[in-house]
Amino acid sequence: MAHLPFTRPLIKISGEALMGSGQYGIDPQALDAIARDIADLANSGKRIALVVGGGNIYRGLAGSAKGMDRVKADFMGMLATVMNGVALQQTLVRIGQPATIYSGLPVPTICATFSRDAAVEDLEAGKVVVLAGGTGNPFFTTDTTAALRAAELGCDSLLKATQVDGIYSADPKKDPRAERYDRLTFSDVLAQDLRVMDAAAIALARDNAIPVVVFSLHEQGAIGKVMRGEALCSVVGTDADA
Repeated sequence: MAHLPFTRPLIKISGEALMGSGQYGIDPQALDAIARDIADLANSGKRIALVVGGGNIYRGLAGSAKGMDRVKADFMGMLATVMNGVALQQTLVRIGQPATIYSGLPVPTICATFSRDAAVEDLEAGKVVVLAGGTGNPFFTTDTTAALRAAELGCDSLLKATQVDGIYSADPKKDPRAERYDRLTFSDVLAQDLRVMDAAAIALARDNAIPVVVFSLHEQGAIGKVMRGEALCSVVGTDADA
């Protein structure tokens, strides 16, 4: 558990993380805890971008599986991420951390449409940049959005908060023999079909040499702890990094 030397991380937070112990929607305590963890990192000098999912409200793939038009379902999922993004940005501002929000899906009455130059300017000014609305296009996951935005904003890492403390060969909740990995290459992840992120996201991260860090968000202060080397995580990098 070494200190992670990253100063400009993009953090991917699932919509489910905002539910806390609930089954749906946004839990105010969970939202506040995540925002405070992020604010602590920002106060330490990190330049932080966030991509938030929408699974606590609506999943496009789930709607499509039940007969809805896939494109319309994906747009609904993007709108769910905007709701979560606004909640997170407003919570950060409320606790005293400057933060802005951009959406890849144009919703100008709610927040600004994503502009790479504006987002970079906000990062350099020390603001947390919340990125919602996916890429603005259907058929792309929020994992792919995270890898794309990390590349666009010059981030030096992509941190993915999950339900488990790293990458396993199988679901550790279902298979007690699942092997846990501390370090992997992008080639390992793709060849073994580990599915920690979708293939498009892994390829984007690989092509732009952006390490992917996978960790559990369940512990209080988890984001700060993993950055300081105080929590388990798995790191995916290039062959040279491994």
